[in-house]
This record gives sequence, structure tokens and C-alpha cells, in this order.
Amino acid sequence: MDFDADLPQHLERHLAAFLTEAGAAVRAEQPAFGSGVDTLTDFVLGGGKRLRPTFAWWAWRGTGGDPDGPDTEGVLRAVASLELVQACALIHDDLIDSSDSRRGRPTVHVSYAREHRANGWLGTPETFGLAAAVLIGDLALAWADDMFTGAPLPAATLDAARPAWRAMRTEVLAGQYLDVRTQATGDTSPEAALRVCRLKTAAYTVQRPLHLGAALAGADEARITTLREFGDDLGVAFQLRDDLLGVFGDPSVTGKPAGDDLREGKRTLLVALGLQLAEDPEQHKLIADAIGADLAEDEVDTVRRTLTEVGAVEAVEERITALTGTALAALERARLAEPAATRLAELARLATQRTF
Repeated sequence: MDFDADLPQHLERHLAAFLTEAGAAVRAEQPAFGSGVDTLTDFVLGGGKRLRPTFAWWAWRGTGGDPDGPDTEGVLRAVASLELVQACALIHDDLIDSSDSRRGRPTVHVSYAREHRANGWLGTPETFGLAAAVLIGDLALAWADDMFTGAPLPAATLDAARPAWRAMRTEVLAGQYLDVRTQATGDTSPEAALRVCRLKTAAYTVQRPLHLGAALAGADEARITTLREFGDDLGVAFQLRDDLLGVFGDPSVTGKPAGDDLREGKRTLLVALGLQLAEDPEQHKLIADAIGADLAEDEVDTVRRTLTEVGAVEAVEERITALTGTALAALERARLAEPAATRLAELARLATQRTF
């Protein structure tokens, strides 16, 4: 089999097999939880770019992983488990941000609130939706551990990757908390925005998946350190592109309403630089007042125009370009085997130049 060329299909195969197996066990014991299993399964298999396992796979390949060797299926299962961590993060993130849609569909907490309302159950629909989303997100994280630790790999191979796995789980949760705290304190400094970028996104989207894949291949610490440098800068650039799409993206492509980041009160670097660069008091007030406000479409258009006029959009684009450049320089220093070096460079450009 050509695992390199057909990587997405192999990742889907392992995810589908694990979710079916794990779901069957809990259904047999607790049939009433079947809807929760279905929701998580549909969420995981219903879309996503699979960036995290893809970064991990190519790090494994580039540092000595042999796709024709005996560990390939085990590595595929181990790296595919990253998608369950992602599912946990997204389900909880949508709840924290009070988002109504994800990938063009109702978010988990909204879907369960509607079910409660339609059935006329006791209590409030919103409380039920919140509780269901928390628990299904928790299930995703628990199953991520089960999928990773159950990968058919030598014990020493899994042990080598555990530090990356453990760090990633902690970092994504710490990043989520830091994001919430930054919104609560109202810190609009560029430094605070970048701290959230590095911890919440860069670490678990790129840096730790690369670390995980390289560790599974038995890479030495020097190479892992260089790959982490690549992943850190690339992960921040990825998030900065996401921040731009959160304000300027096409909802039919991104699957989320335009301007949602503004309505949710996110203190992104785009907003931070907009406030810093706005010399006109009226422009500064317009941007500041938009953070966390229930904006109509025409108001979002006005904020977009203002962020562009003050130079914030250009400044973020320049930062993305610079970070992508330093990331690619680190990738070159890592001296990965082909085709991994080329594929990771392509992924870097895709991640930072995407429109979705």
C-alpha cells in the first residue's frame, strides 16, 4: 500500500475502526449513551483537515520511519488519535465561545439544547446542551488516550512518544484557559495574543505532533528540538491566518459566520494591532467597542474596513510571512529525509495561505 499517497484514507480507516470498536463497548453497557457516541463519531468523521496527524506522520517518515516496516499500522493509529484531542478541543471551544455553528452545522451544545427543547424535557435546554457538550468533549479526550496507548507498537516506541503526548494534552488545556482568562481580563496587548497563539494553537497543532512523530521514529533530541522550532513558528503563523479568516473569511468556505471572533470577544493579534495602530480616537473606539459586541453584518464590514485602514491586516500578513520564513529555515536545518522534507514544506505553505 502507498501510505504516503493515501494518508487521509488510512487515517479515516483507523479513526472509523476505533470509534466503532469503542462505541460498541459502551453501547452494550449503556445503550442510552448511544446518541453521545453517535455525536462524537459524526463529529470526528464529518470533516476536518487532519493536519495534526499529517504533521506527525511526515515527522515520523522524515526521521527514519519506514512505511514498509512492521510499525506502520501502529504509527497510523497513534497519530490518528490526535484527531480525538482535536475533537475535544473544538467541542469545548464552541461551548466556551457560544458558537452556533461548526463546519456549517449546529455545534454540539446547540444540537443538544434543540433536542431538549423539542422533547419538552425538564430543566433548561441550554444547561442540558452545555452538560452534554462538556461530557462528549471529555469522552473524546478519554478515547484519545485509549487510542494512543492501545496502538500496536513496541512498548519502548510508545514510551519514547509519551512526553510529547503528555505535554500536548496539558498545553492545549492551558492554552484554552489562557484564552478565556485573556478575554476576562480584557488584555488587548499583542504580547498576550501571541502567548495564546503559541500555547493554544502552535503547540498542539504543529509543534507537538511533529515531536510525537519524530519520537515514534526514535529521533534524537537535537532533531526534535529543531522540528519543534519549525512547529512553533509555523503554528503561530497558522493561528494568525485563522484570526484573519475569523474576521474576513467567507462563511460558505470556513463553515462559521463571518465576524464571529469579534462577537466572541477574542483578543487576537489582529485586534491587538488594530488598537495599537489606530491613531484616530474614533477608529480606536470603533475597534474596541466591536470586541464582544453583537455585531450586524454591516457593522462587521465597518470593522473590517477600519482594521485594514489602520494597517493591522497588513501587519498580520507580514508577521505570517516572516514566521513562515523562519519556520521553513528550521525545517531545512532538520535535514529530513525525502519525501517528508518536501511534503512538510508544502504543508507549511498550505497552513499559512489557506482560505478555510
